[in-house]
Amino acid sequence: MNTLKALFVSSRPLSWINTAFPFAAAYVLTSLLGSRDVDWLVLVVGALYFLIPYNLAMYGINDVFDYESDLHNPRKGGVEGALLDRSLHRTTLRAAVITNVPFLVFLVAVGDPLSWLVLAVSVFAVIAYSAPGLRFKERPFVDSITSSTHFVSPAVYGLVLAGATFTPQLWALLGAFFLWGVASHAFGAVQDVLADREGGISSIATEIGARATVRLSVVAYLLAGVLLTFTEWPGALAALLTLPYAISCAPWWSVTDDRAEEVNRGWRRFLALNFVSGFVVTMLMIWWVFLRN
Repeated sequence: MNTLKALFVSSRPLSWINTAFPFAAAYVLTSLLGSRDVDWLVLVVGALYFLIPYNLAMYGINDVFDYESDLHNPRKGGVEGALLDRSLHRTTLRAAVITNVPFLVFLVAVGDPLSWLVLAVSVFAVIAYSAPGLRFKERPFVDSITSSTHFVSPAVYGLVLAGATFTPQLWALLGAFFLWGVASHAFGAVQDVLADREGGISSIATEIGARATVRLSVVAYLLAGVLLTFTEWPGALAALLTLPYAISCAPWWSVTDDRAEEVNRGWRRFLALNFVSGFVVTMLMIWWVFLRN
């Protein structure tokens, strides 16, 4: 595997859209709602940052410092995560710094103190999740909260950068998104219970077990749906999108730890659901803008 291909795989291309879209959508819709012109340079640079460099930092740092446990994980070595050769570890960390810094300098220059704070929280969460000395991914429950922050913070950053007014409906939307992120991380952690324990890594799933973690995920998805009913129309329709996720988790409601790897089937459905949900959410956003013009 050559270096560029290794970095590409390590950045999890299937997940790029999960961080770039929330930023772009939040920034554009807030600008339109505020009757202000979209700053296309800020939009493009911000979207590109959260598309690739951000993900390279998030997943690349993880792949470097999870190398020992990844050796025991059958999922690693493909679209679900790279198994980086030791010779590429330093290169990956350097690439993460080199690709992130120029974008961050620009985003700080075009922002204000509040946007700097949100961006700092976002970047800190990316580093703290995997970096030695912090390793939030090995702090049960904190791991799922940090992972959700990875995806929600780009949206919050886009909102703040565009001058959004944080209404109760917007908080409900962000709360639902955050619960979705917590549920998704927790469910994803279930399939790695055995590999994580063998590698000496703690997680929400190793702490409370596969069964309890799946149940927590189902409940969190459903609570996210409840929160979405409090958003402005047609946002409430998005509540229906949480049901397929909960249903996808449900077959493993009583899964035991020794069968936890079987949950990978549900995780692969989760990856597919994200694309379907993303399309529907985009249509709802377009409808929302149409109703206000």
